[in-house]
Amino acid sequence: MALLRHSVFAISALLVLVGTVSVRANVEDSEDGVTVEAEDEEQYHSPQVSPSKVYFSEHFDDENAFKKKWVKSEAKKQGVDDNIAKYDGKWEIQPPIRKIFKNDMGLVLTTEAKHAAISALLNKPFEFTDKPLVVQYEVTMQEGQNCGGAYLKLLSRGTNTKSDLQKFHDQTAYTIMFGPDKCGNDNKLHFIFRHKNPKNGSIEEKHSKKPSQRLDDIYKDKEPHLYTLIVRPDNTFSILVDNKEVNSGSLLEDFTPPVNPPEEIDDPNDKKPEDWDEREKIVDPTASKPEDWDETAPAQIVDPNAVKPDGWLDDEPEMIPDPEAVKPADWDEDMDGEWEAPLVDNPACGVGCGRWAPPTVPNPNYKGVWRAPLIANPNYRGKWSPRRIPNPDYFKDDKPYKMTPIHAVGFELWSMSPMLLFDNLIVTDDVAVAEHWALQTFSLKKAKISRDSQTLWGRMLRAMNYKPGYWAMYAVYCAIPISIYVAFLVKRSKEKEESEAELKKTDGFAEDDPPPSDGEDALERPEPHSTEDTTPLVDTEGAGDGQRKRKSRKE
Repeated sequence: MALLRHSVFAISALLVLVGTVSVRANVEDSEDGVTVEAEDEEQYHSPQVSPSKVYFSEHFDDENAFKKKWVKSEAKKQGVDDNIAKYDGKWEIQPPIRKIFKNDMGLVLTTEAKHAAISALLNKPFEFTDKPLVVQYEVTMQEGQNCGGAYLKLLSRGTNTKSDLQKFHDQTAYTIMFGPDKCGNDNKLHFIFRHKNPKNGSIEEKHSKKPSQRLDDIYKDKEPHLYTLIVRPDNTFSILVDNKEVNSGSLLEDFTPPVNPPEEIDDPNDKKPEDWDEREKIVDPTASKPEDWDETAPAQIVDPNAVKPDGWLDDEPEMIPDPEAVKPADWDEDMDGEWEAPLVDNPACGVGCGRWAPPTVPNPNYKGVWRAPLIANPNYRGKWSPRRIPNPDYFKDDKPYKMTPIHAVGFELWSMSPMLLFDNLIVTDDVAVAEHWALQTFSLKKAKISRDSQTLWGRMLRAMNYKPGYWAMYAVYCAIPISIYVAFLVKRSKEKEESEAELKKTDGFAEDDPPPSDGEDALERPEPHSTEDTTPLVDTEGAGDGQRKRKSRKE
């Protein structure tokens, strides 16, 4: 029965856990008392912004509007095998795995190891004039990131129609590429802009310097992160992650290769003369080895002043068999060979034992191999370098901010981790508008995540990787065999109770009762063939108070 009670308790606890995991808690503790979950969800609404203040905005909460605005690429990646060149990665509008607010959706790249591209036209082209460019969006790497990018491309003028967007691929012209990228231990936060050479019209990518701090957590914590790029007309830029600046600098000074080429370059036609001598020191040609220089003298010689110490025992060995050692009882000489005691230091060798030899000392006459000394080279002309000439490709662009106008935005990615989620993308020329947009979206999420992490339910979700449904199914799966086993125990227990009750009614032998032994008083047991005992009970001699014995039939 104890086992039955424990089993019932275990299955009950398991079912309670399933209910807890399957149904989200409706209330949470807060500093002011109780906060209802529904109230938290009502605090979130799709962000609103005046169309006149933005060039593009997308919260991905309206799937129908998304389908009208965004275009999936039908192109093929250039320069790769046809079997993997097609942009067949899957894009879907989904809620995040870790649900934070009701009806908050995102653009999810659900597949891995596939090329994927999707893009949308701006409400109006962005021209680089006298206002800053502000680009901001959220990324949640819901399964972490092993290798792949989550960056955004701002597509250049020429991508003007939805038909152009259907042809979006890796070689499509872009003005700026911005966002996180990782493969192995190489973590990057890209800011690349394509600069047009004002002299010959060629295009060259310019890569920003690395961020001032490590950003490893954004690739593995599975939380939403906000990426903001600000490029100003004074040629300065700032990059923020979660509203904190992680990189900044100048378009003219902090990019590789630099925007402006050098005014002078090495003359490619200049060659080093054959008689050019770059040796600062040379061997003295007039030097010769002295006659008394003995190269055969050894570096060490026997110390002529050494004397054997008093008490040195020449005939005593340094090591002797251990006198206290005993041959193991299981030693088999046929298998192990003749047993020998291990050696220990000879206690008689206080000063020394064995053959004495004097030590060696440095040889005062040792000089080694003779080498001629070095002297200054009278023909030394210094390190040769080609002469400098004016750079024929030199130009000076003081306003690299004046980039190619932007007509569209797009994601063109390859990722080894699925379920990348993008959300709340905005392109504007006003930093305050982007900040207000983040207050309506990202800031609410972070506050809600912070509150959840302080509750028991939040900690449970974190431990379950924000997939309570999977754990509920697993718990039910485990409960099935336990339930069957408990049902078997209950049935068996009932059968045993019924059997015991029947035996009490008939006063018969149970199958497990042992038969009476030869010396046992037969009067204390009923006859085994009797089905009903009507013999009266009487007090017998020697019985204690309240004790009775059954009479035999003869009595």
